Amino acid sequence: MRLTRLCLAAAALVFSAAAVHAESKNIADYPLRLHIFNHSQTTFYHRDVIDETKGEGRANLFENGEARGVDFSYECSEKVKASFGFETYPARWKKPGRELTVLFPVFGKAGNFFTCTIKTDVKDFAYVAHDGRMGYEPVDAFKHWMVMHNYDPEHGKDLPTKAETAPPGDAQPAPTHN
Repeated sequence: MRLTRLCLAAAALVFSAAAVHAESKNIADYPLRLHIFNHSQTTFYHRDVIDETKGEGRANLFENGEARGVDFSYECSEKVKASFGFETYPARWKKPGRELTVLFPVFGKAGNFFTCTIKTDVKDFAYVAHDGRMGYEPVDAFKHWMVMHNYDPEHGKDLPTKAETAPPGDAQPAPTHN
């Protein structure tokens, strides 16, 4: 009887630890938004089934009402796709300034999601895309564009009014240094 109780207690401890480490798939638990401009990835398979993908890319992270550029790298269990149009992915800090957990849809399976932790290098500017080219501009200039176009993906304003392909202004070419 005592051995049975001990085994049950050990099993409960294991299951509760697994539940604590499982990432939430509830969008409400992810207050930030990530807009992925581009990325490159390599997919690894095991017997024709995706084992993992590794990659890197550039994105804007929307936090506290403003956008900041982010260079990132990742190792995920599923393929990651760049954002389409103004689409953003829900995210939250795992290690503030260094690692984000992002909630991605499982493509082809509506309503299903997977999480992936990405390593980040947060910039002091926002990325922009114009005429197919990446550039950057000051955070304040991007914020001004957001206000003028009523765009705030953190608060459900996912499409700017007077939609344009990119924020106007004097975007600078994206820097190549870290």
